[in-house]
Amino acid sequence: MSAGFPRNADASAATLATLPPALRQSLFITGTDTAVGKTWAAVRLLQAWARSGHRAAGMKPVAAGATLTPEGPRNDDALALLAAANVPIPYALCNPLCLPRPTSPHLAAREAGIDINLDLIARPFHTIASQSDLIAVEGAGGWLTPLTPTLTMADLAIRLNLPILLVIGIRLGCLNHALLTAQAITGTGLKLAAWLPTPIDPHFPDHDAYVETLTQRLPAPRVHLPHF
Repeated sequence: MSAGFPRNADASAATLATLPPALRQSLFITGTDTAVGKTWAAVRLLQAWARSGHRAAGMKPVAAGATLTPEGPRNDDALALLAAANVPIPYALCNPLCLPRPTSPHLAAREAGIDINLDLIARPFHTIASQSDLIAVEGAGGWLTPLTPTLTMADLAIRLNLPILLVIGIRLGCLNHALLTAQAITGTGLKLAAWLPTPIDPHFPDHDAYVETLTQRLPAPRVHLPHF
Protein backbone atom coordinates (compact mmCIF):
# COMPACT_ATOMS: atom_id res chain seq x y z
CA MET A 1 0.00 0.00 0.00
CA SER A 2 1.11 3.53 -0.63
CA ALA A 3 2.19 5.57 2.36
CA GLY A 4 0.84 8.96 3.29
CA PHE A 5 -2.90 8.27 3.28
CA PRO A 6 -4.96 9.19 6.35
CA ARG A 7 -5.70 6.60 9.03
CA ASN A 8 -8.08 6.69 11.95
CA ALA A 9 -7.74 3.83 14.39
CA ASP A 10 -10.69 5.15 16.41
CA ALA A 11 -13.19 5.02 13.54
CA SER A 12 -16.42 3.33 14.50
CA ALA A 13 -17.45 0.11 12.82
CA ALA A 14 -19.01 0.74 9.45
CA THR A 15 -22.17 -0.90 8.22
CA LEU A 16 -22.98 -1.37 4.59
CA ALA A 17 -25.75 1.22 4.91
CA THR A 18 -23.22 3.89 5.90
CA LEU A 19 -21.29 3.45 2.65
CA PRO A 20 -22.33 5.40 -0.45
CA PRO A 21 -24.68 3.32 -2.62
CA ALA A 22 -22.00 2.98 -5.31
CA LEU A 23 -19.77 1.10 -2.84
CA ARG A 24 -22.41 -1.40 -1.70
CA GLN A 25 -21.52 -3.82 -4.50
CA SER A 26 -18.62 -5.81 -5.86
CA LEU A 27 -16.20 -3.56 -7.74
CA PHE A 28 -13.26 -3.57 -10.11
CA ILE A 29 -10.80 -0.96 -8.87
CA THR A 30 -8.69 0.86 -11.43
CA GLY A 31 -6.66 4.03 -11.30
CA THR A 32 -5.32 6.89 -13.35
CA ASP A 33 -1.80 5.48 -12.92
CA THR A 34 0.27 3.17 -10.78
CA ALA A 35 0.85 4.19 -7.15
CA VAL A 36 -2.29 6.34 -6.87
CA GLY A 37 -3.87 4.42 -3.99
CA LYS A 38 -5.75 1.48 -5.52
CA THR A 39 -4.62 -0.91 -2.80
CA TRP A 40 -5.29 1.70 -0.12
CA ALA A 41 -8.85 2.00 -1.44
CA ALA A 42 -9.36 -1.76 -1.83
CA VAL A 43 -8.19 -2.47 1.71
CA ARG A 44 -10.54 0.07 3.25
CA LEU A 45 -13.42 -1.12 1.14
CA LEU A 46 -12.81 -4.70 2.27
CA GLN A 47 -12.58 -3.59 5.89
CA ALA A 48 -15.88 -1.72 5.63
CA TRP A 49 -17.61 -4.69 4.03
CA ALA A 50 -16.22 -7.09 6.63
CA ARG A 51 -17.25 -4.83 9.52
CA SER A 52 -20.76 -4.77 8.10
CA GLY A 53 -20.94 -8.54 8.55
CA HIS A 54 -20.62 -9.44 4.87
CA ARG A 55 -18.27 -12.02 3.45
CA ALA A 56 -15.66 -9.81 1.78
CA ALA A 57 -12.92 -11.09 -0.50
CA GLY A 58 -10.15 -9.36 -2.41
CA MET A 59 -8.44 -10.28 -5.65
CA LYS A 60 -5.33 -8.97 -7.39
CA PRO A 61 -5.53 -10.92 -10.66
CA VAL A 62 -2.23 -9.71 -12.09
CA ALA A 63 0.66 -8.39 -10.02
CA ALA A 64 4.07 -7.40 -11.36
CA GLY A 65 6.67 -7.23 -8.61
CA ALA A 66 7.10 -10.03 -6.11
CA THR A 67 9.24 -11.21 -3.23
CA LEU A 68 10.38 -14.82 -3.24
CA THR A 69 9.26 -16.62 -0.07
CA PRO A 70 9.37 -20.29 1.02
CA GLU A 71 5.74 -20.51 -0.14
CA GLY A 72 6.56 -19.00 -3.54
CA PRO A 73 6.50 -15.48 -4.98
CA ARG A 74 4.32 -13.02 -3.09
CA ASN A 75 3.14 -9.52 -3.99
CA ASP A 76 2.61 -6.92 -1.26
CA ASP A 77 -0.66 -5.60 -2.69
CA ALA A 78 -2.18 -9.08 -2.86
CA LEU A 79 -1.05 -9.82 0.71
CA ALA A 80 -2.69 -6.58 1.88
CA LEU A 81 -6.00 -7.61 0.29
CA LEU A 82 -5.83 -11.05 1.90
CA ALA A 83 -5.18 -9.47 5.30
CA ALA A 84 -8.11 -7.04 4.97
CA ALA A 85 -10.66 -9.59 3.77
CA ASN A 86 -12.63 -11.90 6.05
CA VAL A 87 -12.98 -14.73 3.52
CA PRO A 88 -9.91 -16.98 3.82
CA ILE A 89 -8.73 -17.99 0.36
CA PRO A 90 -5.42 -19.41 -0.87
CA TYR A 91 -2.89 -16.93 -2.20
CA ALA A 92 -3.08 -18.51 -5.65
CA LEU A 93 -6.77 -17.64 -5.89
CA CYS A 94 -6.24 -14.05 -4.81
CA ASN A 95 -3.29 -13.51 -7.15
CA PRO A 96 -3.27 -16.15 -9.89
CA LEU A 97 -0.65 -14.31 -11.95
CA CYS A 98 2.24 -13.17 -9.73
CA LEU A 99 5.03 -11.89 -11.96
CA PRO A 100 8.54 -11.36 -10.58
CA ARG A 101 9.66 -8.02 -12.02
CA PRO A 102 7.94 -4.69 -11.21
CA THR A 103 7.24 -3.47 -14.72
CA SER A 104 4.34 -3.52 -17.16
CA PRO A 105 2.63 -6.92 -16.90
CA HIS A 106 3.10 -7.76 -20.58
CA LEU A 107 6.87 -7.33 -20.21
CA ALA A 108 7.06 -9.10 -16.84
CA ALA A 109 5.05 -12.03 -18.21
CA ARG A 110 7.21 -12.30 -21.31
CA GLU A 111 10.39 -12.33 -19.23
CA ALA A 112 8.92 -15.03 -16.97
CA GLY A 113 7.75 -17.14 -19.90
CA ILE A 114 4.10 -16.83 -18.83
CA ASP A 115 1.17 -16.46 -21.20
CA ILE A 116 -1.55 -14.30 -19.67
CA ASN A 117 -4.89 -15.86 -20.50
CA LEU A 118 -8.09 -14.31 -19.20
CA ASP A 119 -9.43 -17.80 -18.44
CA LEU A 120 -6.64 -18.15 -15.86
CA ILE A 121 -8.19 -15.18 -14.07
CA ALA A 122 -11.89 -15.74 -14.69
CA ARG A 123 -11.91 -19.21 -13.12
CA PRO A 124 -10.39 -18.09 -9.78
CA PHE A 125 -12.64 -15.03 -9.80
CA HIS A 126 -15.79 -17.14 -10.06
CA THR A 127 -14.49 -19.47 -7.34
CA ILE A 128 -13.92 -16.51 -5.01
CA ALA A 129 -17.28 -14.97 -5.91
CA SER A 130 -19.05 -18.23 -5.03
CA GLN A 131 -17.57 -18.04 -1.50
CA SER A 132 -18.22 -14.35 -0.81
CA ASP A 133 -20.93 -11.71 -0.77
CA LEU A 134 -18.73 -8.90 -2.08
CA ILE A 135 -15.44 -8.92 -3.94
CA ALA A 136 -12.96 -6.13 -4.61
CA VAL A 137 -10.81 -6.78 -7.68
CA GLU A 138 -7.77 -4.54 -7.91
CA GLY A 139 -6.26 -3.93 -11.32
CA ALA A 140 -2.58 -3.30 -12.04
CA GLY A 141 -1.43 0.11 -13.22
CA GLY A 142 -4.10 1.98 -15.16
CA TRP A 143 -7.10 1.14 -17.31
CA LEU A 144 -5.16 0.39 -20.52
CA THR A 145 -2.11 -1.23 -18.95
CA PRO A 146 -0.99 -3.93 -21.42
CA LEU A 147 -1.35 -7.56 -20.36
CA THR A 148 -0.29 -9.16 -23.64
CA PRO A 149 0.52 -7.85 -27.13
CA THR A 150 -3.26 -7.60 -27.72
CA LEU A 151 -4.97 -7.49 -24.30
CA THR A 152 -5.15 -4.69 -21.72
CA MET A 153 -6.49 -4.36 -18.20
CA ALA A 154 -9.72 -3.08 -19.77
CA ASP A 155 -10.23 -6.49 -21.43
CA LEU A 156 -9.93 -8.14 -18.04
CA ALA A 157 -12.48 -5.76 -16.51
CA ILE A 158 -14.87 -6.44 -19.37
CA ARG A 159 -14.46 -10.19 -18.86
CA LEU A 160 -15.26 -9.92 -15.14
CA ASN A 161 -18.14 -7.52 -15.86
CA LEU A 162 -18.00 -5.55 -12.62
CA PRO A 163 -18.83 -1.88 -12.00
CA ILE A 164 -15.72 0.29 -11.85
CA LEU A 165 -14.30 2.37 -9.00
CA LEU A 166 -11.79 4.87 -10.42
CA VAL A 167 -9.05 5.97 -8.02
CA ILE A 168 -7.55 9.33 -8.95
CA GLY A 169 -4.28 10.50 -7.45
CA ILE A 170 -4.66 14.27 -7.18
CA ARG A 171 -1.56 15.89 -8.63
CA LEU A 172 -0.50 17.96 -11.63
CA GLY A 173 -1.70 16.24 -14.80
CA CYS A 174 -4.40 14.13 -13.19
CA LEU A 175 -7.31 16.02 -14.74
CA ASN A 176 -6.48 14.87 -18.25
CA HIS A 177 -5.66 11.35 -17.06
CA ALA A 178 -8.90 11.08 -15.10
CA LEU A 179 -11.16 12.39 -17.84
CA LEU A 180 -9.56 10.18 -20.49
CA THR A 181 -9.80 7.15 -18.22
CA ALA A 182 -13.46 7.79 -17.46
CA GLN A 183 -14.17 8.18 -21.17
CA ALA A 184 -12.41 4.91 -21.92
CA ILE A 185 -14.31 3.07 -19.17
CA THR A 186 -17.73 4.25 -20.28
CA GLY A 187 -16.79 3.53 -23.88
CA THR A 188 -16.57 -0.18 -23.07
CA GLY A 189 -20.16 -0.24 -21.82
CA LEU A 190 -19.10 -0.94 -18.23
CA LYS A 191 -20.55 1.23 -15.48
CA LEU A 192 -18.30 3.82 -13.86
CA ALA A 193 -19.81 3.43 -10.41
CA ALA A 194 -17.80 6.11 -8.60
CA TRP A 195 -14.48 7.88 -8.32
CA LEU A 196 -12.24 8.38 -5.32
CA PRO A 197 -9.64 11.16 -5.01
CA THR A 198 -6.48 10.32 -3.08
CA PRO A 199 -3.95 12.82 -1.66
CA ILE A 200 -0.79 11.40 -3.19
CA ASP A 201 0.89 14.82 -3.24
CA PRO A 202 0.23 16.45 0.15
CA HIS A 203 1.95 19.66 -0.98
CA PHE A 204 -0.04 20.12 -4.19
CA PRO A 205 -1.57 23.61 -3.85
CA ASP A 206 -4.55 23.05 -6.16
CA HIS A 207 -5.86 19.83 -4.60
CA ASP A 208 -9.31 21.20 -3.72
CA ALA A 209 -9.70 23.02 -7.05
CA TYR A 210 -8.80 19.86 -8.97
CA VAL A 211 -11.30 17.80 -6.98
CA GLU A 212 -14.00 20.39 -7.66
CA THR A 213 -13.17 20.34 -11.38
CA LEU A 214 -13.46 16.56 -11.47
CA THR A 215 -16.71 16.69 -9.51
CA GLN A 216 -18.16 18.94 -12.19
CA ARG A 217 -16.92 16.87 -15.13
CA LEU A 218 -16.90 13.17 -14.25
CA PRO A 219 -20.10 11.18 -14.99
CA ALA A 220 -20.15 9.40 -11.63
CA PRO A 221 -20.34 10.33 -7.94
CA ARG A 222 -17.32 11.14 -5.84
CA VAL A 223 -17.03 8.86 -2.80
CA HIS A 224 -15.16 8.68 0.47
CA LEU A 225 -14.01 5.60 2.34
CA PRO A 226 -13.84 5.12 6.11
CA HIS A 227 -10.39 4.88 7.67
CA PHE A 228 -9.71 2.21 10.29
